Amino acid sequence: MRQPAHGGNLAWAAALAGCPPDAILDFSASISPLGPPNSAIAAIKSQIGNLKHYPDPNYSELRLALSHFHQLPSEWILPGNGSAELLTLIGRELAQLAATILITPAFGDYYRTLAAYNAKVLECPLSLVIGHWSLVLSFVEVLVIDKGQRTKDKGLLLNNPHNPTGKLFSRESILPYLEQFALVVVDEAFMDFVPPNEEQSLIPVVQEYPNLVVLRSLTKFYSLPGLRLGYAIAHPDCLAKWQLWRDPWPVNTLAAAAAIAALQDTEFQQQTWAWLPPARNQLFQGLAEIPGLQPQASAANFLLVESQESTSQLQQQLLKYHQILIRDCLTFKELGDRFFRVAVREESDNQRLLTALKES
Repeated sequence: MRQPAHGGNLAWAAALAGCPPDAILDFSASISPLGPPNSAIAAIKSQIGNLKHYPDPNYSELRLALSHFHQLPSEWILPGNGSAELLTLIGRELAQLAATILITPAFGDYYRTLAAYNAKVLECPLSLVIGHWSLVLSFVEVLVIDKGQRTKDKGLLLNNPHNPTGKLFSRESILPYLEQFALVVVDEAFMDFVPPNEEQSLIPVVQEYPNLVVLRSLTKFYSLPGLRLGYAIAHPDCLAKWQLWRDPWPVNTLAAAAAIAALQDTEFQQQTWAWLPPARNQLFQGLAEIPGLQPQASAANFLLVESQESTSQLQQQLLKYHQILIRDCLTFKELGDRFFRVAVREESDNQRLLTALKES
């Protein structure tokens, strides 16, 4: 079976481990272990009878819920079949520009969507200095100053918090680029894991910049990846154009109902923000104590770990002998076989991983 490009491929992992998929302890997909919320499950059950009807093509109730959640007019919000569907629409948009600056290492789907529309890609790597990643777009400055090229006809694509490093960029560090690029796309798939008093979302300024697109996911924080649900926040003219490009009814009835309930579940949100920092710190400290491993600080629900040994071999050992799946970083060409990524799970699961790593 082909090596997966994404985390969470339990069928592949089970085949390698020689066990049923539900026996795999999955650290490869960065999904909260606390969900799905009971409120979302109840909402799904309440809508079973409506499966005989088509969804509302405008998703009025879902957009209204998102509007209240973000304090934005609903016409600035477009729900999608996971943020992946919306990313495909964005790829078509970016391909119309002279080039797209891509902050690397980058999520593999960025390359997929840009390649699908033959977009020109200019890679700009993050800096790694003594275990600390920083957003230094020196490549952009070289384009502008040394080569006399412009950025006003180019796009910029990045995620915040950054995947796979977990680095949280300040809002202020990104804002200047909104003045320099024709289109800036900020994928905030993991931003909801950052407590409100610390989060650096650009959603509060989206109405000030018609060239800004913010992508959000509802599947990671609320543990609903099987429902495929995300949304884009951007200027209504941009969203109206995307509506014409895509298939009708991209969000199913059950996903829409679950999203509305989850957005209103403040108790679940508070529970998640209270759980993550100590759980992440426990896992970080445990990894740091294992010889040959160096975890990187993270604002998200995952940790990137540098290893002195081959991480693809480590992945296979953990599967065969412990039924534990970690995410290798072979698809991130800048990281290769010396890094792996692990989701933060509950304490007992984290401890099981740490014990297995010590034995491997």
